[in-house]
Amino acid sequence: MSPLHTRMCLVRHGETDWNVERRLQGHEDIPLNATGRSQARALAAVLTNTPFHAIYSSDLQRALHTAAAVAAPRGQKVIPDSTLRERNFGIFQGHTRQEAEQLFPEMQARVTRREPDFVPPEGESLRQCYARVAATLETLAQRHAGQQILLVMHGGVLDAARRHVTGMALDLPRNFELGNAALNWIAHEAGRWQMLSWNDTAHLGNSLDELPV
Repeated sequence: MSPLHTRMCLVRHGETDWNVERRLQGHEDIPLNATGRSQARALAAVLTNTPFHAIYSSDLQRALHTAAAVAAPRGQKVIPDSTLRERNFGIFQGHTRQEAEQLFPEMQARVTRREPDFVPPEGESLRQCYARVAATLETLAQRHAGQQILLVMHGGVLDAARRHVTGMALDLPRNFELGNAALNWIAHEAGRWQMLSWNDTAHLGNSLDELPV
């Protein structure tokens, strides 16, 4: 690997009950369910022979526990990073899309249109979420130049990361999958990003796609 080349494996946390119920989790600290714990073990198994100089994770337990499944067998520590938290959906958190459409029809319409600067009450906008994720990726690419790292995150964060790597606009509808515990590989060198592979779920029996918002 070139001394300036950074490889990153991006992973969305394992499944939770709210994923199954299609509820927006955001900053709510929802634990993995039995399937999610199984997915974390499968993730650890498929990455057994893949070295990582560092393992970072969102500080929410569903991500931390997914990362710990990979880190523990190799004697590494997980580095919690709050900038890898899911987007804060404010008053939408805990609701399904159908519930949000009934409770907050006008605001839900703005969320559905992916208005980049719409801030849900008590939450953050798409652009704010994107900015913190992009800044973290750039920082880690420099900090770990010539190395390979693992980042465990959330669907909205992974969405922002892919848009940063590919230049896809924030307001465009998502046309890619964000499966629980899937492998997503990107690389950085000389100020440029490259997408290597996306949503590899070969190690999983099934994997729910991120809730569309």
